[in-house]
Amino acid sequence: MGFSIADAHTVLDGDWFRVERVAIEDETGHRHERHVLRHPGAVNVVAIDDEQRAILVRQYRATVDETVLEVVAGRRDVDGEAPERTAERELAEEAGLRAGRYVKLAEFWNSIGITDELSFSFLALDLEDLGELDRQGPEEQRMTIERVPLDQIELLIASGQLRDAKSILGLTLARDYLAGRYPGWNS
Repeated sequence: MGFSIADAHTVLDGDWFRVERVAIEDETGHRHERHVLRHPGAVNVVAIDDEQRAILVRQYRATVDETVLEVVAGRRDVDGEAPERTAERELAEEAGLRAGRYVKLAEFWNSIGITDELSFSFLALDLEDLGELDRQGPEEQRMTIERVPLDQIELLIASGQLRDAKSILGLTLARDYLAGRYPGWNS
């Protein structure tokens, strides 16, 4: 197809993201512009306990002005931190848990039409309760934890109670991994 970014200018520099106006050029020299949200990336953690229940959190999300049911997740906001380490940190902070084993489920772009945010999805098994939480920010302070049987995930999706894409993807892949139908990322 022959497209490439010929020029880029920052139009907004936020605390943890920036918006760029990029000039895209095709092989004929024709240019057009797009706005792109540059994001440091994120992780999400599908924690499953010994009773085959997913540990989900319910928290307020200003982007949709709703309290949303989702898997543990967080931005990759520590420079140089490996995605696996971010997953460990987020699971401890938000759910007060440590996993004995992690399985990488996927890497995916969240909304490729607007942002370059790359997410890493992990399955967390052999969970240990740390006995404390280290939640960051006002939304996380009011976050609640829910344990949902893995076999009820499809019902939550079908009823509209679970609408978060990273959670749907992660939970579905985790279920398939545990059933032996999915080998994990790059297995």
